[in-house]
Parts: sequence; C-alpha cells; structure tokens
Amino acid sequence: METTTIAPVTLTAGALTELLRLMQAPGFDTQQKLRIGVKGGGCSGMSYVLGFDAPQEGDENFEIEGISCVMNKAHSIYLMGMQIDWQQGLNARGFTFTNPNASKTCGCGTSFAV
Repeated sequence: METTTIAPVTLTAGALTELLRLMQAPGFDTQQKLRIGVKGGGCSGMSYVLGFDAPQEGDENFEIEGISCVMNKAHSIYLMGMQIDWQQGLNARGFTFTNPNASKTCGCGTSFAV
C-alpha cells in the first residue's frame, strides 16, 4: 500500500466530529480505515463511497486530523480537492460532498458526473 503525504480531500469540523464519534462506538474494528472513493451508479453516473473498510491493494494511505484514510489510486482524479461535511439540520442530515471536479450533481447530493 502506497502512502501519500497530502490528503486529496478535506473534512470539515462537523465531519471530523461525526467520524470520531462513529470510531468510538463499541465494537468498532480499529484495523479498518476510512475509505473515501467512488463507484459507478447513482442518478448522475457516479456515487460517493464513504465508510470504514480494510485497506486493499492499489490503495493510497493518508491521514486527516488523526483519522487514517484509504482511497483507490484511480479515484483521486475524481475526488481531488473535495470537501466532506456533516449536516445535522431539519432539511438534511448526513455527510455531504462538495466536489470541484463534478460537472453536475443530482438533487440527492450523493452522485455526480465528471
């Protein structure tokens, strides 16, 4: 697994707080890392991946504010410069993605096109 020094994405304070809360839950597997990536599908062609997973071959390893993260090397072209936030309002609750590489996003906020 390759290690990078510069994180391709940023996490807001709200996202960091929520991720740390999830990581402190009973039964959390400390061997897993935060996986940030994309997969085919969704309203606009690609969907965001955000979850805890074991590192795999072809992953880049980086750290954001003490949180160990992994991303498939091929995904960084789609996600470079993206900001991940946590919303906890009446209209929206959950992680949101602000991606400067997206040419269009759908109303659900979890899929995009490049």
